[in-house]
Amino acid sequence: MFGKDIGIDLGTANVLVHVRGKGVVIHEPAVVAVDVNTQKICAIGQEAREMIGRTPGNIRAIRPLKEGVIADFTITEEILKHFIRKAAGWGFRPRVMVCVPSGITTVEKRAVIEAANLAGAKEVYLVTEPIAAAVGCGLDIAAPSGSRVVDIGGGTTDIAVISLGGEVTAQSLRVGGIHMEEAISRHIKRVYNLAIGDRTAEDIKISIASAYPTPDKRMSIRGRDLVTGLPATVEISSVDIYPALEELLISIVDAIRGVLEVTPPELAADIVNKGMALTGGGALLDGMARLIQEKTGVPVTLAEDPLSCVVRGTGEILDSLDRNPNRSQFIHSYTRAR
Repeated sequence: MFGKDIGIDLGTANVLVHVRGKGVVIHEPAVVAVDVNTQKICAIGQEAREMIGRTPGNIRAIRPLKEGVIADFTITEEILKHFIRKAAGWGFRPRVMVCVPSGITTVEKRAVIEAANLAGAKEVYLVTEPIAAAVGCGLDIAAPSGSRVVDIGGGTTDIAVISLGGEVTAQSLRVGGIHMEEAISRHIKRVYNLAIGDRTAEDIKISIASAYPTPDKRMSIRGRDLVTGLPATVEISSVDIYPALEELLISIVDAIRGVLEVTPPELAADIVNKGMALTGGGALLDGMARLIQEKTGVPVTLAEDPLSCVVRGTGEILDSLDRNPNRSQFIHSYTRAR
């Protein structure tokens, strides 16, 4: 059978799949529902996400990836197999490019490669998320000048300065959208004595959370009162939520400044002139681009459709394998599993 080229953004929160010639064909939560008694997988993706907080005792909804790396190898293999078959069809053994955080270890890389091979890939390539994000948002990473990318994902924030097709300086901070939701849940529990679910915390983050809070952004949330044990409703504003996120926002800004401080002077000058690109789901937090720009003094551009930048970048790099036989444009951008 003829193969297909598939790019996969295997994230902590979401899995996105790009098929050559078709674009992004899958965008689903990285969640698996498992029967803990039989270890049988009941649902994967959006169907499994609908079960979060609503399952009986024997069904557990889990995320097989934690902070951008594999936490459960067997489940990750199954989730890759599911999405590869869904994208490529049965009987196909595609070339697969998987995105990984900049700070991933050799052991963690091998786990991703092995999982993709067992899931049915003919060839496996790895590319770091900042490289893929830069290509996906249209930056010329092959040019002899500095390009700066900040990718705020579900489990990690990856920051890199890129020149001549490779990362000159990079840092992967294990802070992302999932950590923001966990911080919101803890804050609501501490301040309002109200227990809320993961989906409610995500709704709060999307609807009213902000790096520049205002009392005008409000919403009502429902949960379980920890004092009475009964259902309760509370109205909150972005001002109420900001203390939960402040420490995480400071850590992201500090990491960005830290990478800038160790960037070679010539490339730093390029970045000041060109600015930096902001990608990933966390980039959509209200006021995030403005906060980074004010704290670093470097212009910040929010990428078009920041959620899919990384996976679109994998598609472009895979296209280049055949379009440019010598692959000089991306020679330092990815590694092929042997």
